[in-house]
Amino acid sequence: MGNGHSRRGYSVTSFTVNRRMAAASAAVCAQRHTIHGLTHVDISRPRRLMREHRERTGEALSLTAYVVACVARAVAEYPELNAIRRGGRLFVLDDVTVSTLVERDIEGECVPEPFGIRAAQDKTFRQIHDEIREAQVHQDGRLGGLSGMTWVARFIPGFLFRTFIRMAARSVRMAMRYGTVSVTAVGMFGHRGSPLWFIPLSGSTVAVTVGGIVSWPVVEQAFPDRSPQEGEPIEAREQLCLTVSFDHDIVDGAPAARFVARLTELLESGSLLCENTGPVR
Repeated sequence: MGNGHSRRGYSVTSFTVNRRMAAASAAVCAQRHTIHGLTHVDISRPRRLMREHRERTGEALSLTAYVVACVARAVAEYPELNAIRRGGRLFVLDDVTVSTLVERDIEGECVPEPFGIRAAQDKTFRQIHDEIREAQVHQDGRLGGLSGMTWVARFIPGFLFRTFIRMAARSVRMAMRYGTVSVTAVGMFGHRGSPLWFIPLSGSTVAVTVGGIVSWPVVEQAFPDRSPQEGEPIEAREQLCLTVSFDHDIVDGAPAARFVARLTELLESGSLLCENTGPVR
């Protein structure tokens, strides 16, 4: 038919292996005892530094890399968050490996694949930025989990794959490879200009989900420790919507709140963009 519609009124496509894997992972993550916090962070200064860098060099810097760098430093200051649970024991990892998603073409399908940035607490923003950019253009099938495991999912039923995911979630070796901490920048693909938060299904002990960026009017206070006064100037500031999620079996509310406060300080300051080398270049 010329108009592209079938006589039945619908079309049928296959539920691909990659979608089966994603569904199995979501089913396992939904069973975790996760708590979520929704916040927004003033990223006007780091965004200005990034724009100035692009004007000087023509290079677009990765906001995801910046968030990863800040998250890694904040987790390093609260090492009890960098842990996984196996039965009655907690395994606290020495290095902070942060998992983020890199979109790759796998068998003709665009698939978000986990990529672990190891010892991220010891890396500069530029090192993390370069690792992510390299992973985005990397075509080798060994990058991460899905491209190397697609063949497995072809031959096992869903319930066995869910069992495999549960086992992997308790594996110290897998935690060292992919981390107990994740950053997902889904908001980078959405509409900018309106507040947008996402509630993830995550298997991480700490998961930071980047939402939308919105410009909000903020009172510019001469003395930030007091309440705003009438007549003080108002300016538009760029706010980054964040959802910070924790495995409540491992992390309680008070340490979670302290972590979010420290993460906010790091994100707002822009200091990691200038670390070691001065302004990013």
